[in-house]
Amino acid sequence: MSSSASADAIVLGAGPAGAAAAFQLASAGRRVILLEQQEAPGLANPCGGGMAASVQRWFPFDLTPAVDQVIRRVRFTWALEDPVTAELPGDAPFWIVRRRVLDVFLSARAQEAGAELRCSASAEAVGREGGLWHVRLAGGETLRAPALVVAEGSGSRHATALGLGPQRPRYASTISVELDCPVAEPDTARFEFGLVQHGFCWAFPRQGGTSIGVGTFIGQQPADADVVLNALLPSLGLAADAGRRRQGRLRIWDGHHPLHRQGVVVAGDAASLCDPFLAEGLRPALMSGCRAGEAVDRWLAGDGEALAGYSLRMRQDWGESMAWGKRIAQVFYRLPRVGYQLGIKRPTAPQRIAQILSGEMGYGDIAQRVIKRLLFQRG
Repeated sequence: MSSSASADAIVLGAGPAGAAAAFQLASAGRRVILLEQQEAPGLANPCGGGMAASVQRWFPFDLTPAVDQVIRRVRFTWALEDPVTAELPGDAPFWIVRRRVLDVFLSARAQEAGAELRCSASAEAVGREGGLWHVRLAGGETLRAPALVVAEGSGSRHATALGLGPQRPRYASTISVELDCPVAEPDTARFEFGLVQHGFCWAFPRQGGTSIGVGTFIGQQPADADVVLNALLPSLGLAADAGRRRQGRLRIWDGHHPLHRQGVVVAGDAASLCDPFLAEGLRPALMSGCRAGEAVDRWLAGDGEALAGYSLRMRQDWGESMAWGKRIAQVFYRLPRVGYQLGIKRPTAPQRIAQILSGEMGYGDIAQRVIKRLLFQRG
């Protein structure tokens, strides 16, 4: 016989989006059950860990205890040569975090606000009946709540099944490597565009090491990671075979889609919000998590338009910029050498990219000029 428990809202996934949503709801006095299928938050998330410091404005508590490194400049290269360096604006414009630290930190804040965190709790089946969401766990227990937040990450099984976000998600293929090693420039992040077809590499310094990633953003085929890393790692003073490779997939932004239905919203990577050009995922995850929690609280209070308002606001404040980001990516990654010369190498370009990374500017502010320049050159 299965048991049952009830709440005002059930949140699937204790990553940044889910923990942020749970915190918002619990802070508003809602009874929240936060489910994490792993043994603890942050265990199964290969992630470079870069995010704009501007995310702090969405939280009433200090995020810096979860910050591993402050980035003050970004260096771009083509095939490990032709470097361009940009200074990031502000005192602390870009942060590097480790997901196993950030996710635990945010989940703890949600618990302090009153949320119930359950780990090793996999949602096997989700359905709605009698005005309530029914979430059946692997052990047979059924949870019930009028509201549901889906924030399971790029591997979400429930977002598409519930009609949330794109029905045919578009993925970027990634390889990540975590290395414990001396760091020569601890305040500099690197982006390398010439080694990967239809993508790029990144190297983010952290305390005691470096987070390295390889991403392919056009098509489903992953890059030849061994070839790429055999060239990239020695340029950082590391052995070509150093570190353990982890494959992953990112659900990248691919058009405007509803992020809500009756009593349910989707947030974070499960909502396909990841930047299709620079692979930024933490800022939209935290943005959507906070706004999802606020919207669900208003909906529970009787505002029938609150969830639709969440979809609209995410479209306006994130999706419009990503629509331009997708168009830039489609042109840039098909003509990467031209893109580097006419985009990155232009005197103003590195600062513009730095402003995008820091959250001060959106792709729409630069897109039309960049796309016209690249298309004109191709012709």
